[in-house]
Amino acid sequence: MVRSLWTAATGMIGQQINVDTISNNLANVNTVGYKTETNEFKSLLYQNIQTRTTSANGEQKPVSAQVGLGVRNAAVVSQFTQGAYLESENPTAMAIGGDGFFALKGNDGKTYYTRNGDFRFAIGANNNMVLTSSDGLPVLNTTGNPIELNANNYITNKIQIDDEGYLNYPDANNNLQRIPGMRIGVYQFQNPAGLNKVGDSLYDVTAASGQALNEATNANLTKSEIRQGYLEGSNVQIADEMVNLIIAQRAYELNSKAIQTADTMMQEANELRR
Repeated sequence: MVRSLWTAATGMIGQQINVDTISNNLANVNTVGYKTETNEFKSLLYQNIQTRTTSANGEQKPVSAQVGLGVRNAAVVSQFTQGAYLESENPTAMAIGGDGFFALKGNDGKTYYTRNGDFRFAIGANNNMVLTSSDGLPVLNTTGNPIELNANNYITNKIQIDDEGYLNYPDANNNLQRIPGMRIGVYQFQNPAGLNKVGDSLYDVTAASGQALNEATNANLTKSEIRQGYLEGSNVQIADEMVNLIIAQRAYELNSKAIQTADTMMQEANELRR
């Protein structure tokens, strides 16, 4: 019965983490570029009650007797399915269609990746205009350098961004021309679920995710599409999350009921000696 107490307790702990994950999904339902997360569970060790050869005459039994010792959370996995396109009044807002990520230079000098394309031009050094995230992190181009424009040569609200991420500017005849060297970098990963979530919709490279693959230089990748004037909404499905929440709540209640039942049985066993 002590074993059942521990087993049910692991179930309650596992379902609590499950509810934590679901609540985080619901909290980020309006977060640009957010990817819904799901819990994966795995069983704990099994204890042998009887082996296959415990009969009196030593004959082999077809099955053994094993009791499971509970459950634990194996992983919390982000599901990188496409979110809906949301129209934005920000002229430098961008949504990625496909498997790509934007690259940002963090304050610590490291490169981080995101699906949040809510970008803006900010004044940088030497009076240059730098394309940044809403937190002021520079957006990187295909060579890993910040996208900077001379404020004396360009008016930012006239810049157009095509599907391939090139920045275009109208010439004297009002025909759009690509600005040399100005292409927004888009990167992919062999295993995006292996990225480390660092907050602020940013991801960090890990050994599990593999190194970033540059779409501009890797011909084997299916190219992503950039849409200016749109943002990618979260892929959280509220109806699914509410159903998952009810299931997790019921599972938590069942495990708590198992603890109460085991406790009652232990009380009755202790009273047998009286």
